[in-house]
Amino acid sequence: MDYIVIFITVPEFEVGENIAKILVEEKLAACVNITGKVNSTYFWQGNVENEDEYLLIIKTRKDKFKELEKKVKENHPYTVPEIIAMPIVIGSEDYLNWIDETLNRD
Repeated sequence: MDYIVIFITVPEFEVGENIAKILVEEKLAACVNITGKVNSTYFWQGNVENEDEYLLIIKTRKDKFKELEKKVKENHPYTVPEIIAMPIVIGSEDYLNWIDETLNRD
């Protein structure tokens, strides 16, 4: 299996909670962590912007990415939300098995 960690920023904690709940309930993510505020500086529509955001850290599998991306876009207020994935190169076998069990549950 190809396991991944996905990073998504959101403007408000409640937006993150809503997305996290949807992703776990719909078996697109095994776990979603929501960090405290992070400060983001980025270029958008001709301007350098600086905003406080919250970061979602999502543990899942690569085969769930497209459906997860679609669901996030349906529930995210940004025009172009950050949805980026990084491979889990190695991890605890017990934890990776738990991801599989969680995503495959009935």
